[in-house]
Amino acid sequence: MSCVHYKFSSALKYDTVSFNGLHISLRDLKRQIMGREKLKAANCDLQITNAQSKEEYTDDNALILKNSSVIVRRLPAGGVKATSKTYVRSRTEAVSGTSKAVCKTTTSHVFYTLHLTLNNVALYEFSKQYLSIISSKT
Repeated sequence: MSCVHYKFSSALKYDTVSFNGLHISLRDLKRQIMGREKLKAANCDLQITNAQSKEEYTDDNALILKNSSVIVRRLPAGGVKATSKTYVRSRTEAVSGTSKAVCKTTTSHVFYTLHLTLNNVALYEFSKQYLSIISSKT
């Protein structure tokens, strides 16, 4: 008997699915996991990822070798749906309403731009003071 070790991303320990042969198709693995976990195919789908390589198996005909370890995530049957609409605003447009999550890259860019602006203002003020001191000495 061959086996594939699986665990849900929130679980601490692995469970095992047994089968005959050197490999199992992704479709058959999903069926066996859903049967063992008493999940209904109409309610959800499973996302299967190789635990070592982090490669996601997407083709139902893909073959998973025996003794592999996989991570399982339960997904809604129709796929992941957006819970709210996302709008892109120009930087000059005023922001109002509730706060929304902001991409780390965007946040980093805003802080970096602010940092550069403050440095430029400080450099300008320093230069202005320095020039006034030098011009007063001559």
